[in-house]
Amino acid sequence: MSVSLDDVKRLKDLTGVGLSDAKNALVEADGDFDKALEAMRKKGLTRAEKKGEREAREGLVDSYVHGGRIGVLVEINCETDFVARTDDFKNLVHDVAMHIAATSPQFISIDDVPAEERERVAGEFTDKVKGEGKPEAMVPQIVEGMLKKYFAEKCLLDQPFIKNPDQTVGGLVKDHVARLGENIVVRQMRRIELGVSE
Repeated sequence: MSVSLDDVKRLKDLTGVGLSDAKNALVEADGDFDKALEAMRKKGLTRAEKKGEREAREGLVDSYVHGGRIGVLVEINCETDFVARTDDFKNLVHDVAMHIAATSPQFISIDDVPAEERERVAGEFTDKVKGEGKPEAMVPQIVEGMLKKYFAEKCLLDQPFIKNPDQTVGGLVKDHVARLGENIVVRQMRRIELGVSE
């Protein structure tokens, strides 16, 4: 089956793979561009998860100031200085800083939530669910669902990305891992709002 050279180039640009991989994906998808793109994304994300085990110590610190009232500093790491200097990586770091300014996350990921905070919130939810008269056997499951939703709103990587609410910030980072071919880690963030102290 012959595939269009324009589609091959477009798929290559969108996924960051080589021309031959892009062509093979289109051939396997019988020339269906969307199907090929989806297949390449799945492969890329699988590779991205494997890359997540590699050490990331290069990267950038970026700042974003919104209207002179909100300021953000964020550090995002990658594996090499070469990737850190690419426009794609710089845009990712800036977009994440802008997202932090808009949404004010408290934690980077669920792993950063202190155990005592998780236990405190779980206790409140447990009392609430029991007070509603839910069956005792269902309480832990209901509370776990409530905790997941509660902390998803407070954890940067679980929040819907402001520029594309269909994707989480974590999904955005994984897309860049797949595209740039390196592990990428949001290392730290600071958000300052005029007149508000922590």
